[in-house]
Amino acid sequence: MAYASTIPLSVKKIARCRQIAKSIGSEVASLVKVNSTVGTERAVMRLLGFNDATNDQDLLFPVANFICDQMKAEDRLHEGALYWIANALITTGTDIAGLQARVVRREINVGTLASQDSKKVKALANQLAKAAYQNLMRYRKDRVQIAKKLKDPVKDKRPLKYVIVATGNIFEDVIQARSAVMDGADVIAVIRSTAQSLIDYVPQGTTTEGFGGTYATQANFRVMRQALDEVGKQVNRYIRLTNYCSGLCMSEIAVLAAMEGLDCLLNDAMYGILFRDINMRRTFIDQHFSRLICSKSGIWIMTGEDNYMKTTDASESGDQVLASQFINEVAALNAGMPKGQMSIGHAMEMDPNYEGVILMEIARAQMTRQIFPEAPLKYMCNTKYKSGDIFTSHAIDTIFNLIGSMTNQGVVLLGMLTEAIHTPFLQDRSVSIRNANYVLKGSLGLANEFGYRSDGFIAGFAQKVLDDAVKLLERIDRMGIYAAIEKRTFADVSRTMDGGKGANGVFEVERGRYLNPFFELLGSQI
Repeated sequence: MAYASTIPLSVKKIARCRQIAKSIGSEVASLVKVNSTVGTERAVMRLLGFNDATNDQDLLFPVANFICDQMKAEDRLHEGALYWIANALITTGTDIAGLQARVVRREINVGTLASQDSKKVKALANQLAKAAYQNLMRYRKDRVQIAKKLKDPVKDKRPLKYVIVATGNIFEDVIQARSAVMDGADVIAVIRSTAQSLIDYVPQGTTTEGFGGTYATQANFRVMRQALDEVGKQVNRYIRLTNYCSGLCMSEIAVLAAMEGLDCLLNDAMYGILFRDINMRRTFIDQHFSRLICSKSGIWIMTGEDNYMKTTDASESGDQVLASQFINEVAALNAGMPKGQMSIGHAMEMDPNYEGVILMEIARAQMTRQIFPEAPLKYMCNTKYKSGDIFTSHAIDTIFNLIGSMTNQGVVLLGMLTEAIHTPFLQDRSVSIRNANYVLKGSLGLANEFGYRSDGFIAGFAQKVLDDAVKLLERIDRMGIYAAIEKRTFADVSRTMDGGKGANGVFEVERGRYLNPFFELLGSQI
């Protein structure tokens, strides 16, 4: 009877999955090449420095949105926002700050300014893009310098402990985050306010009200980053900050996160399509630009395959999860992202009443670790089968922590004993972190102490998931990714190519005239 430190998975089948995923990625790349969105164009403006707001009907409306709307109204977006910003600067003889101030005062309309010499406009546009790129690199360098001064938990060779804060008030979030760090948390995720992904603008300033979470804004990013840097110095440990980079503003969120020193962003190829009914084209196009920003900024993306298990039977949907992971990987590679920044997602979401369920969970976790060896995998706790029984919940979380340790996950999203009851209190989070501290520290090196039977249940289950994933990817490739989504291939959810929110924000670029040097500067591979 043969034992090995790894599950015997077919190298040829894994390579076949990547080959098919590359073909699927090419289909998406063809879409990105000839289209853009209002979200991507606003992200370009934010890279240039258009991050103020103007008062519109007694509300703070982002200048980036305001100018983009001016361009759209005059049918100018097809050449790219950057082109017309450069045109406006030449026309007015001012700089970015001056132009922004004049727009706020309603003195000019960027969409109606006279066209200037195209060569001069393009030359200035390229200068602006290069300056913005250098600023982006400076933000990354500054963050690296701060992190170097502190102990990095990644070097401990055990999973990072990831916990959420979700009060709705950024200043109360800070209190909860500080407490979690003092207990031993390594990653703080600020949960975004419910349905913010459907808002087609980024709110301005700090916020103190939010349902189910706190609004993702540049000011809120800054407040939490500063707080974590301060408490990080106290505990001599670098603390990573996470937020959401999805929805109608994912490209803009990526820019703001890079500026404010976030380390991780929840950014998935299909999450917005499947679970927020955001238009397919809008999602795939914005996702590519957002990942370009993340890639160059050193930000880890965290994919959302754990969500598929909430609408299907997790014991049978492993092929969907693995297929999506390969698609997410190739989408990140198309954005020039190193594999070390791909925090590929998966979850422990099988029904605890299944016989052999712990073995199945080990199989899937170990399989994912082997297939994506360089990725700081994000492993999510069980939430679907939690109830008001806090004792059973805590037992499930303990097993989750142990599997995360023995399969060398990169990040473990800690479960809470009150998972299905309410947003965690300080003491709930503290108990969960103490549980993880004990298990992860006490089981360090566990993966090197045991082997897997080549003919055992774990190996057989993992091999079946891989076999099914090959067949699923082949089917997706035959019908095309857009048709596959329409036919409920993922999470038993159907979406159409032309349906969903934000579809009117997608437009075809004018070939030969559209200007966006950031694709080249940021290392796009499509």
